[in-house]
Amino acid sequence: MFSANLGFLFTDRSLPDAIRAAKAHGFGAVECHFPYATPAGDVRAALDETGLAMLGLNTVPGDTQAGDFGLCALPDREGEARAAIAQAVDYAAAIGVGHVHVMAGRTDGGDKAEAVFRANLAHACALAAPLGIGVLIEPINRRDVAGYHLSRIEHAAEILTDVAHPALRIMFDCYHLQVTQGDLIRRFEAHRDLIGHVQIAGAPDRGEPDGGELHYPNLIAAFRDMGWAAPIGAEYKPRTGRTEDGLGWMMAYPQESTG
Repeated sequence: MFSANLGFLFTDRSLPDAIRAAKAHGFGAVECHFPYATPAGDVRAALDETGLAMLGLNTVPGDTQAGDFGLCALPDREGEARAAIAQAVDYAAAIGVGHVHVMAGRTDGGDKAEAVFRANLAHACALAAPLGIGVLIEPINRRDVAGYHLSRIEHAAEILTDVAHPALRIMFDCYHLQVTQGDLIRRFEAHRDLIGHVQIAGAPDRGEPDGGELHYPNLIAAFRDMGWAAPIGAEYKPRTGRTEDGLGWMMAYPQESTG
């Protein structure tokens, strides 16, 4: 089934109403970016009403006006990073979220940033795992986010090896990895056991997943053949601005129907 990422989809509604819209339009789960302005009780009520699971949310990005895009690999900002992690884990626990994506941020790529990121990830795992919540890291392309600390899946795999906590997994975002590296089926196969969530979008425009460089019917079939049975996150920016106008892409996947 597909999960609607409500950071980009149904954004003309409140978060609870976006959850209801996702259910009405055939999505089998939801995920989001930064839900913190909405009371957790209101989100939980909408999830209970629709029967949808909330698969993931992100730690706050920091001061985006000043260029922040995550905090958790930034030297000398460990206090802010750990407050963001605690906020995310607490909110996730309150609404029953499966994973927290810990955003690394923009860095110089140096050893100090890497050490800070790994220490903060170990801290996040220690907070989240006892609550049954997983922790995700996501390679993000540097064309869209210049200087993002983590851009390659091999780097993510090295971090998982070093942190060595079973709660820590990789977000396999097909759009970001296509921009940076490509060869997605083989990269998925090579890292299959380390992947905690999959996301899709058209490349190179990040629109609906029905055009551009990637042929998702083939990709998704390959992922399923390799044993990926979990929902796949639709994290794209609707080309028309209205989510409802671009949902025809889902018709290519009757096997993914929520029924």
